[in-house]
Amino acid sequence: MSDEEMMEGGVQKKFCYVNRTAPYGTVYALEALEVVLIGAAFEQDVSVIFMDDGVFQLAKGQDTAGIGMKNFSPTYRALEMYDVEKLYVSKESLEARGLSEDDLLVDVEVKTAAEIRDLMEEQDVLLTF
Repeated sequence: MSDEEMMEGGVQKKFCYVNRTAPYGTVYALEALEVVLIGAAFEQDVSVIFMDDGVFQLAKGQDTAGIGMKNFSPTYRALEMYDVEKLYVSKESLEARGLSEDDLLVDVEVKTAAEIRDLMEEQDVLLTF
């Protein structure tokens, strides 16, 4: 199926974006967020997984003044407006970093490594940042 057919209401693809990097220090986290919003704008079935240092992207209370970068974390709250509601976080990654679900900006579903692996296998497109 061509891109044109997909955009004209063809088959909806399952896109999964895996965020593994810390929110600042590289462009990966911000770029991933932008790509997620683009995928949602084209009405694809979008899932987002946060694992490894990627769990810090969702942490409450980020203060970027000391590094001279704009804090883009509030943008994650806008995902729901784009119908991006499938947000998953690695249980093991949260625990290893001393975080809990209560420390996060948005509602997520916490999944074990095995559950995340199964979720990834169900996707048509898997992009890692």
